[in-house]
Amino acid sequence: MGAKSLIRPASALYDEDFAAWAIEMARLLRARRLDDIDIEYLAEEIEDLANRDRRELLSRARAILKHLLEWQYQPEKRSRSWRSTIAAQRADMDQLLEQSPSLRQALPASTPRVYRDAVTAASIESGLPEGSFPPECPFSPEQILDRRFLPDQIS
Repeated sequence: MGAKSLIRPASALYDEDFAAWAIEMARLLRARRLDDIDIEYLAEEIEDLANRDRRELLSRARAILKHLLEWQYQPEKRSRSWRSTIAAQRADMDQLLEQSPSLRQALPASTPRVYRDAVTAASIESGLPEGSFPPECPFSPEQILDRRFLPDQIS
Protein backbone atom coordinates (compact mmCIF):
# COMPACT_ATOMS: atom_id res chain seq x y z
CA MET A 1 0.00 0.00 0.00
CA GLY A 2 1.86 3.08 -1.24
CA ALA A 3 1.38 6.64 -0.12
CA LYS A 4 -0.38 9.01 -2.48
CA SER A 5 1.67 11.68 -4.20
CA LEU A 6 1.73 15.17 -2.77
CA ILE A 7 -0.45 17.82 -4.33
CA ARG A 8 1.44 20.76 -2.82
CA PRO A 9 5.19 21.26 -3.32
CA ALA A 10 7.49 19.26 -1.07
CA SER A 11 9.10 22.43 0.26
CA ALA A 12 5.74 23.51 1.72
CA LEU A 13 5.38 20.15 3.44
CA TYR A 14 8.92 20.53 4.85
CA ASP A 15 7.83 23.68 6.68
CA GLU A 16 4.49 22.25 7.84
CA ASP A 17 5.32 18.67 8.85
CA PHE A 18 8.92 17.52 8.81
CA ALA A 19 8.12 13.86 9.52
CA ALA A 20 5.62 13.69 6.65
CA TRP A 21 8.15 15.43 4.37
CA ALA A 22 10.89 12.92 5.29
CA ILE A 23 8.60 9.96 4.64
CA GLU A 24 7.58 11.44 1.29
CA MET A 25 11.22 12.02 0.30
CA ALA A 26 12.05 8.39 1.15
CA ARG A 27 9.07 7.21 -0.90
CA LEU A 28 10.13 9.33 -3.88
CA LEU A 29 13.73 8.08 -3.62
CA ARG A 30 12.60 4.46 -3.56
CA ALA A 31 10.36 5.11 -6.55
CA ARG A 32 13.36 6.77 -8.27
CA ARG A 33 11.26 9.87 -8.88
CA LEU A 34 14.30 12.10 -8.68
CA ASP A 35 12.67 15.08 -10.38
CA ASP A 36 10.09 15.27 -7.57
CA ILE A 37 12.61 15.22 -4.74
CA ASP A 38 13.19 18.35 -2.70
CA ILE A 39 16.95 18.29 -3.39
CA GLU A 40 18.02 21.38 -1.43
CA TYR A 41 16.23 20.49 1.79
CA LEU A 42 17.20 16.83 1.46
CA ALA A 43 20.89 17.73 1.08
CA GLU A 44 20.61 20.08 4.06
CA GLU A 45 19.04 17.37 6.21
CA ILE A 46 21.72 14.83 5.28
CA GLU A 47 24.42 17.33 6.28
CA ASP A 48 22.54 17.99 9.52
CA LEU A 49 22.63 14.25 10.30
CA ALA A 50 26.43 14.28 10.18
CA ASN A 51 26.57 17.45 12.26
CA ARG A 52 24.16 15.96 14.80
CA ASP A 53 26.45 12.97 15.29
CA ARG A 54 29.46 15.27 15.69
CA ARG A 55 27.61 17.34 18.30
CA GLU A 56 26.65 14.15 20.14
CA LEU A 57 30.26 12.96 20.15
CA LEU A 58 31.52 16.27 21.53
CA SER A 59 28.73 16.45 24.10
CA ARG A 60 29.68 13.02 25.39
CA ALA A 61 33.37 14.00 25.43
CA ARG A 62 32.48 17.10 27.46
CA ALA A 63 30.57 14.97 29.99
CA ILE A 64 33.48 12.53 30.27
CA LEU A 65 36.01 15.31 30.73
CA LYS A 66 33.88 16.96 33.41
CA HIS A 67 33.65 13.71 35.34
CA LEU A 68 37.35 12.94 34.87
CA LEU A 69 38.18 16.34 36.33
CA GLU A 70 35.81 15.81 39.23
CA TRP A 71 37.27 12.33 39.76
CA GLN A 72 40.80 13.71 39.78
CA TYR A 73 40.22 16.86 41.82
CA GLN A 74 37.66 15.58 44.29
CA PRO A 75 38.95 12.13 45.26
CA GLU A 76 36.97 12.22 48.50
CA LYS A 77 33.72 12.37 46.51
CA ARG A 78 34.46 9.55 44.07
CA SER A 79 31.48 7.29 43.65
CA ARG A 80 30.24 4.38 41.63
CA SER A 81 27.72 6.77 40.15
CA TRP A 82 30.48 8.94 38.66
CA ARG A 83 32.27 5.86 37.39
CA SER A 84 29.03 4.54 35.91
CA THR A 85 28.35 7.84 34.14
CA ILE A 86 31.85 7.87 32.65
CA ALA A 87 31.45 4.26 31.51
CA ALA A 88 28.03 4.92 29.96
CA GLN A 89 29.28 8.00 28.08
CA ARG A 90 32.28 6.06 26.78
CA ALA A 91 30.10 3.14 25.68
CA ASP A 92 27.82 5.52 23.78
CA MET A 93 30.85 7.22 22.21
CA ASP A 94 32.23 3.82 21.16
CA GLN A 95 28.93 2.95 19.51
CA LEU A 96 28.78 6.29 17.72
CA LEU A 97 32.37 5.90 16.48
CA GLU A 98 31.65 2.34 15.36
CA GLN A 99 28.76 3.64 13.25
CA SER A 100 30.68 6.67 11.99
CA PRO A 101 34.46 6.08 12.22
CA SER A 102 35.24 9.36 10.42
CA LEU A 103 34.02 11.22 13.52
CA ARG A 104 37.13 10.01 15.38
CA GLN A 105 39.11 12.86 13.79
CA ALA A 106 36.76 15.45 15.34
CA LEU A 107 37.82 14.61 18.89
CA PRO A 108 41.47 15.80 18.87
CA ALA A 109 40.61 18.94 16.93
CA SER A 110 37.74 19.86 19.26
CA THR A 111 39.25 18.81 22.59
CA PRO A 112 40.54 22.30 23.57
CA ARG A 113 37.09 23.90 23.17
CA VAL A 114 35.27 20.95 24.72
CA TYR A 115 37.74 20.94 27.61
CA ARG A 116 37.10 24.62 28.36
CA ASP A 117 33.37 23.89 28.59
CA ALA A 118 34.05 20.85 30.79
CA VAL A 119 36.19 22.98 33.14
CA THR A 120 33.36 25.50 33.47
CA ALA A 121 30.87 22.72 34.24
CA ALA A 122 33.23 20.99 36.68
CA SER A 123 33.88 24.28 38.44
CA ILE A 124 30.18 25.01 38.84
CA GLU A 125 29.37 21.51 40.04
CA SER A 126 32.37 21.08 42.36
CA GLY A 127 32.57 24.61 43.69
CA LEU A 128 36.27 24.70 42.81
CA PRO A 129 37.52 27.79 40.96
CA GLU A 130 38.20 27.26 37.25
CA GLY A 131 41.85 28.10 37.97
CA SER A 132 42.07 24.89 40.02
CA PHE A 133 42.07 22.91 36.81
CA PRO A 134 44.88 22.80 34.22
CA PRO A 135 44.56 25.45 31.49
CA GLU A 136 44.96 22.76 28.82
CA CYS A 137 43.37 19.34 28.70
CA PRO A 138 45.51 16.88 30.68
CA PHE A 139 43.82 13.90 29.02
CA SER A 140 44.59 12.60 25.55
CA PRO A 141 41.82 11.60 23.14
CA GLU A 142 42.88 8.01 23.75
CA GLN A 143 42.39 8.43 27.51
CA ILE A 144 39.00 10.06 26.97
CA LEU A 145 37.91 6.97 25.04
CA ASP A 146 39.73 4.34 27.13
CA ARG A 147 37.13 2.44 29.15
CA ARG A 148 39.71 1.57 31.83
CA PHE A 149 41.29 5.00 32.29
CA LEU A 150 40.58 7.01 35.41
CA PRO A 151 43.04 9.62 36.70
CA ASP A 152 44.42 8.68 40.09
CA GLN A 153 46.08 11.81 41.33
CA ILE A 154 46.44 15.51 40.71
CA SER A 155 49.29 16.29 38.33
